[in-house]
Amino acid sequence: MENVEACEHVGDDVRKEMLEFHTTLQEVNEKGCVGVGQKREGNEVDVGSSRDSFKRRRVGSQAYAVDNKNEKTSREEACRAIAKFFYNNAIPFRTLCSSEFKTMCDMVSRHGVGFKPPDYDEISKKYLAEEVKLTKEALEEHRAMWKITGCSIMFDGWADKENWSELNVLVNSPKGTFFLKSIDVSESDRDSSDKLFKMMDDIVEEVGEENVVQVVTFFSPVFKAAGEKLMAKRTRLYWTPCATHCIEVILQDCEDNIPIHAATLKKCQMINIFIISQPSLKSLLQHFTGGIDVLFDVGITDCDSSYLTLGCLHENKGALIRMFTSKEWKSMEFSMLGKLVEDMVLDKEFWKNVMICYKSTQHLLFALGLVNLIMEPAMGFIYEHMEKAKEEIRTSLSEGGIERESCMLIQKIIEERWEKQFYSPLHAAGYFLNPQFHYSPGVRDDIKVKRGLQQCIARMVADPEERSKIEIQLVDFDKGINDFSHPIAAIASAEEIPAIWWASFADGQPELQKFAIRVLSLTSSSYGGPGLQSAFEMAQTNILRNKTPIDVLFVMANSKLGIKKKASVEINLDDNGTVDGLDVDTLDLDAPCLKPQDGVGIADLHDENANRDGDGDGDGDGDEDEDEDGDGDGDGDGDGDEDEDE
Repeated sequence: MENVEACEHVGDDVRKEMLEFHTTLQEVNEKGCVGVGQKREGNEVDVGSSRDSFKRRRVGSQAYAVDNKNEKTSREEACRAIAKFFYNNAIPFRTLCSSEFKTMCDMVSRHGVGFKPPDYDEISKKYLAEEVKLTKEALEEHRAMWKITGCSIMFDGWADKENWSELNVLVNSPKGTFFLKSIDVSESDRDSSDKLFKMMDDIVEEVGEENVVQVVTFFSPVFKAAGEKLMAKRTRLYWTPCATHCIEVILQDCEDNIPIHAATLKKCQMINIFIISQPSLKSLLQHFTGGIDVLFDVGITDCDSSYLTLGCLHENKGALIRMFTSKEWKSMEFSMLGKLVEDMVLDKEFWKNVMICYKSTQHLLFALGLVNLIMEPAMGFIYEHMEKAKEEIRTSLSEGGIERESCMLIQKIIEERWEKQFYSPLHAAGYFLNPQFHYSPGVRDDIKVKRGLQQCIARMVADPEERSKIEIQLVDFDKGINDFSHPIAAIASAEEIPAIWWASFADGQPELQKFAIRVLSLTSSSYGGPGLQSAFEMAQTNILRNKTPIDVLFVMANSKLGIKKKASVEINLDDNGTVDGLDVDTLDLDAPCLKPQDGVGIADLHDENANRDGDGDGDGDGDEDEDEDGDGDGDGDGDGDEDEDE
């Protein structure tokens, strides 16, 4: 530049930076005649130059409008590219809802223009190795919890359409559920109790026998034989059949062997499918339920889907009748199937049959929802729900006709399945040690509970001196004295998760506290959850095609389990490696827990869009039902008689 002297105090790095900046300005000026989208030499298209940036900084509102237009165009192009990536690679659309997808987009946008995506080697080697390392570090945190609270080994079976089978091995504790590995089980192995026993025994050795309280599998004669062999060798743990599988089998037996159940469930499914398949009708039903979606699309199995559907229809009887007698429905044009469904909904005999089926299975459905809450331990609750189911059936035996016949059959099914195949002393011990039940007026003081508790103490506690201390401390717990007489302990017993209650209020009874936490921290199911199951299916299918490394399944499964655990209540370890209880001075008694939910509908335990209208009619509208069918009784069943509180 003319008439300008160089400053002697400027460093070489500054000189270099200014020279580069000056060179860039010259290049920009030389390209001044070329605008956005104009053709250049060689038929290339310039989609944006440095000069465009400088020009936009110097102009006002006109440049702002250009920015907005370019931003909108840029997003459309980016979204179209993402959509094509999904289409061409057959990626499920539900992936868009994952937090990882949103995080990925955020990180790419933060990098800005010029982001270079990872290549094949980086994805398959570098970053996978890093994720495996992080997952194994998380495993060590779980192992620390296993040593303190004990754990459950879960064998969750998986099979593809060609009957090629896998056993997914998970370990559950208050820290959460951790996926260990997936084991290929050939057809010959599945039929050999010796081979299954060896497989289970090897996993116990890997986890640490001293850490394992129970091994949970689905029920079959060969698994039962393998479990008994395991208990004979490992004398301090239990083999326990999966409670989810148990209840599913009981419900399936009811549907297969009780005529009124089979016929009524078929009608309920027809009503449900008809409404779901008609968007306008589904929207109309939501109008009568106060905007709540009360229909079930799918459950864990076809059988529990059928009974969940029946329960939801029963709880929304009033809304359904009002819809099918409304002028909106009458103005719609449907096929003969629509008229058939209308006749079902307005048939009083149909609703009486629904009630018979509902009364005899509602506690089984509550129990099924409970044991499938994989984020919270259910061992302290399963016994109570099964006993309530049996009590409801015994009460119904006083009825006459078809209801009595139905209940007699269900009673026989539960006796054969639950009592003879699935019951474990751990269920009784969990009930006795659960303060929510133990300090309630209706506590069950029967010999079966006490015998189950004593069996668990004898099996799980090796040291005779420790067993003796537990027996003495049980007297304090039973009577609610000494440490258990704290005023907040009495209040929290009905509100807090049982294992956390013991961690908070039984420090003066360490032997009993340790035993109670080990029992009450147990899951009752080997079911890993629907999201995890779909992940297994996708990964295992790809593994068969040599597309997905085993490490990917290890990382993916535990990532999904970790996300689930973030929303749950967790027992933590303090700096000394012992269970960290609640601060009783800051105890929040409104915290979520697994207390008895007698007033909750079926949908509440199986669907977050639950019916919570609070008016007692179960239709979701928040108002007490008026006379819906013109018979004068206001119950909407067309019989002219007021129904009792059902």
